[in-house]
Amino acid sequence: MGKLKEKEAVVIGGSRGTGLAIVHALAGEGANVLIVSRNPESLTELAATLPGVQTMAADATDEATIANIFQTEPDIVVLAAGAKPPIKPVQELDWATFSANWNTDVKAAYLLAHYAINTPVKPGTLVIFISSGAALFGSPISGGYAGAKRTQMFLANYAQEASNRLSLGLRFIALAPLRLMPDTSVGELVIPAYAAYNGISEADFIARMSLPQTKENVAESVVAMADQPPSLKDGNVWFVSGKGAVTETKLKELLNS
Repeated sequence: MGKLKEKEAVVIGGSRGTGLAIVHALAGEGANVLIVSRNPESLTELAATLPGVQTMAADATDEATIANIFQTEPDIVVLAAGAKPPIKPVQELDWATFSANWNTDVKAAYLLAHYAINTPVKPGTLVIFISSGAALFGSPISGGYAGAKRTQMFLANYAQEASNRLSLGLRFIALAPLRLMPDTSVGELVIPAYAAYNGISEADFIARMSLPQTKENVAESVVAMADQPPSLKDGNVWFVSGKGAVTETKLKELLNS
């Protein structure tokens, strides 16, 4: 039957990489999935290969898109979309390039939270922002990427506090893959750049990453949270490593063990 049968799910940025893995995982557990992407060509291909999955070609930084998404009355909304980070050190970036992830990743997360709280949407709705371990460690040749991903975590906390104060019954979570993943668009772009930046091979760069996770690990964590959201007392920011989804406190224990 599936853990999520009859649940309505939206995956923004679900046409490739981690977002697509999340689509497969949710659909595999019986959820009715709507994929939102700016790329209509990729959506046409997915519609042909994933029967029953719906698609919407739209930009998540557009307020009208957010309104349309919530008009489907989703139980789960996952923001997996984001701008590709610029791959240059800070002294080689102008502000427009440095701030690309602020104007995409942060804006989309803000719009989702703002709409959900102010409309409001139905109680029990779960909103997940796919953040990044860069929010903990920084990313010196990725412009404002790390800061944008940390701000998504702040937004999950702020939105949850607002929901609690207003008794809306919403759940907001920032879920951060701890390490870069080779088989994702960000990983394929950033791993070679960081290997060159550090003067090592790509294989050595990947080998140095402790507690690595796969995009399937991230998707499994999304399904688990959609099936049973974490208790409010456990917080709103979670990291996915090879050990599963853990809080920041637990993650630091794992990294220091």
